[in-house]
This record gives sequence, structure tokens and C-alpha cells, in this order.
Amino acid sequence: MKTNIIREITPLTQSDCFTLFSRQKKQFDFPLHYHDEYELNLIINAEGAKRIIGNHIDKITDLELVFVGPNLHHGWFNHECKSENIKEVTIQFHNDLFSDSLLRKNQLSFIRGMLERSQLGILFSRDTIEMMAPRIIALTKKTGFDSVLELISILHDLSTSRNTLTLSDAHNNIDAINYNSRRIQKVFEYLNENYGQMISLAEVSQLINMPEVSFSRFIKKKTGKTFVDSLNDIRIGHASRMLINSTDTIAEIAFKCGFNNMSNFNRLFKRRKNTTPKDFRENYSGTRVFI
Repeated sequence: MKTNIIREITPLTQSDCFTLFSRQKKQFDFPLHYHDEYELNLIINAEGAKRIIGNHIDKITDLELVFVGPNLHHGWFNHECKSENIKEVTIQFHNDLFSDSLLRKNQLSFIRGMLERSQLGILFSRDTIEMMAPRIIALTKKTGFDSVLELISILHDLSTSRNTLTLSDAHNNIDAINYNSRRIQKVFEYLNENYGQMISLAEVSQLINMPEVSFSRFIKKKTGKTFVDSLNDIRIGHASRMLINSTDTIAEIAFKCGFNNMSNFNRLFKRRKNTTPKDFRENYSGTRVFI
């Protein structure tokens, strides 16, 4: 089954607090996947669709709100859904949006508990969904600091809601990675700032004062990926964002993101997104907001 699970590279950058994507759709067309970010997913008018969270499989009702933790595989599929007017609002935020020291404060204890439980997926009750859905939808209209405060408020109210259901009965995360390293953070910050330029292993190794061979082992141990794969993931993430937010051609986007070979860009994008850049742009018609 794991061979059918793809790792999604989201368009979030280290400068973003969260992203929100709202759209009307006729069907579910994204494969079973996982990613490094937390995800809150609201689905309206898709009764009969199938939900997979970890090892939990179920049929959903016309109102669905699920919170998924980092690297937990998940997906929604048409199954018995007959609706062609599905509304989906997806919020994704970094797994370090709340620092460990902040989460240890008494006032965030409920959010901390919810974040921990999300590692297995959380389904919220219908009463909670009916109360929170308008606020989640209205979040698309907010910007800046107000939107961050409202997201935190939404998360707090969800964390204190009743009759929630933990979905997966086993820890099915795909090797959740802990990036708790200042040197790795420094590397990722540098890659996110310079992804459009030529970046060598020697250059980044020198940045954190490590020999190239040692750095190669270090980043593989910390992230589970090679330096080249990590850099390509960041570039694909930025390319995804440009495909959504700009009218630049695919070739222009590839060049801006550090890819000088279109065949290589298309191949890597397809491998990581399970779709071509052209189809990705066409499928993501809707409102996407980066905060």
C-alpha cells in the first residue's frame, strides 16, 4: 500500500504562517498522500465520499472536518459521492508554527493536546462543524496579523470542542522527521532564500562549517533525504506556489525556481506531485491565500 502513497510538497515557505485553499469541485482527484505540515480540512456536500486517514477508512457525511498531523497519510475519494458541487477548504500550517516553549504555557494546553492527537487524525462532531465552518470559510477574507489571530482562535475552539473522534488506531505516520536543529534550519532558510540560483553542496556545507561528506550524512540523518532531494523539494514547493498565484508560463516558473532543464523540471514535478505542472495549475482553480 505504501507504494501508492505520495509525499506532497506544499507551496508553504518558511516565511508563511499558513496557507488556506478554498474551491468548488466536482470530484476528488488527489491520491493518497502525506506532507510535513498540519492540515485542517473542511468538506461540504460530499456525502458518500471515502476518507482514508492512516489505517482508518470510512464513508463521510455531507459535513466533514478533519485535522491531520504531519506525515500522516490521508486522502478523500469519490466512492459513492454523487455530488458535483463539493466545497473544500484546506488550511495548512508548519509543524513549528507553535514552538515547544509556547505550547508548554497553560493557556495553550488544549491546543498542545490537539496537536498531539492529530498524529492519528481527528474528526470533529457535526455540532462543532456547524459552529466552526462559517469562521473557517470567512478566514479567506482576512489578511495579515488578524488572520493569524483568527486561526489560533479557531484552533483553540476546536481543541476544546466535545465529541471528537481519533481516527487511526495505530501510529501510521510515514517516519515523521524532527528538524530540531539550528544548522538544518539555517540551511533551509538559505535554500528558501536562494532557490532560484545555482546552489552547490560545497557552498551550503561551508555555510554551517562542515566538510561536504559530513554535511551529506548530517542532512540525510536529520531529514531522511539527500541535499539534492531537499533542494528540489523546496524548488518544487515554490514552483507550485507560482503556478497557483502567477500568470507566468511554466517555462518561466521553472527557470525562476532554479531549473534550467524543462524535462528535468517536468519529471521531478510529476514524481513529487503525481501530476504535470500544466494539470496542477488547471486543477487548482480557486482561492488560495498565503499568510
